[in-house]
Amino acid sequence: MQASGELIDNKIIVKKSKDVGRLYTKSHFGKSLPGNKIELDLIESVFLLSESKIRIFHNKNELGFQDLVKIAALQIPDFEIKYLIFKDLRNRGHPIKPCGGKEHSTFYKFRQKKGEKQCFISAFSERDFLDLENTKKLINEVTKKNGELWFGIVDEEGDITYYDVTLLDFRGDIGMNVFPKGEGVLLKNRTLLFDKKLSENLLEKEFFGKPFGDGLQLSLVEALYLSEKGVIEVQTANGKKLTVNGLKKIIHKLQPDIETRFFVFKDLKKRGFIVKTGFKFGAHFRAYTKHIDEAHAEYLIHVVDKGFKSTWAEMSRAVRLAHSVNKEIVFARVDDDIIDYIKLGRLRP
Repeated sequence: MQASGELIDNKIIVKKSKDVGRLYTKSHFGKSLPGNKIELDLIESVFLLSESKIRIFHNKNELGFQDLVKIAALQIPDFEIKYLIFKDLRNRGHPIKPCGGKEHSTFYKFRQKKGEKQCFISAFSERDFLDLENTKKLINEVTKKNGELWFGIVDEEGDITYYDVTLLDFRGDIGMNVFPKGEGVLLKNRTLLFDKKLSENLLEKEFFGKPFGDGLQLSLVEALYLSEKGVIEVQTANGKKLTVNGLKKIIHKLQPDIETRFFVFKDLKKRGFIVKTGFKFGAHFRAYTKHIDEAHAEYLIHVVDKGFKSTWAEMSRAVRLAHSVNKEIVFARVDDDIIDYIKLGRLRP
């Protein structure tokens, strides 16, 4: 049996008690009004009309689906994007409701069980941009409400990809080790160690470098880290010894982003991770929570500045690649001396 509603000031008002009970109490549509009435959002109304669950009238004339879609499209920015996500999640059994103007998210999920986390959903077109600064604000808003955040991305054919979006405070299991001291030779984009004992220690305990003869070749960020820790003293091929600052200046000429990446590298090491290059996976680093003999790298870490923005096509590639190799993509957003680790993971709601 269909409910009945009236279009008044771009809202659908439902007055009959049995309709209110069926739509609001049972199915969690609309918001309550005085006098045992409910007010339906236009997105909710278009969905209910498409499902033949309601008839809608305006000035005693019945509105068809096309009529209501046109009205909604004029009133709601990006109506079709929001509607497609609302329809998809409702049809999957999620009792979501429009947030209205009070929230920066688009929808929230009605909590049906006590203690259930509040879920907020933000709707995007594939032609929109991911803005990490705004994303951090959204995460903070949701976290204050003990909730979780989903992003829904609608492509040009109307297919939808969902991501769960999380601010991580993660840790690895690798403790700090004490290493014997040694020397390294700088050769442009790598530093070579020829001390066999030191090389074996570095490789075995924290997976530094890669074998090079009886020694190791270190990436520049690894060499800078070990130099700053006082483990190695780096010199040029002609024997000139370099201070930490001297080494940093040389690296900066070759890799202008070294300071930001080095800041994140050091933080990941403090958090107990083994950190290696992520180049072959399209990221700056890959991070292991356990020794490499025990597990593969769980995370791909991409270092970005605080104003980072990206197309959703690029994000889709990054997330899909990470999942294809059983890893999670994490963006290390650097804002002065603060690092926010923001994870986007594929979600099947």
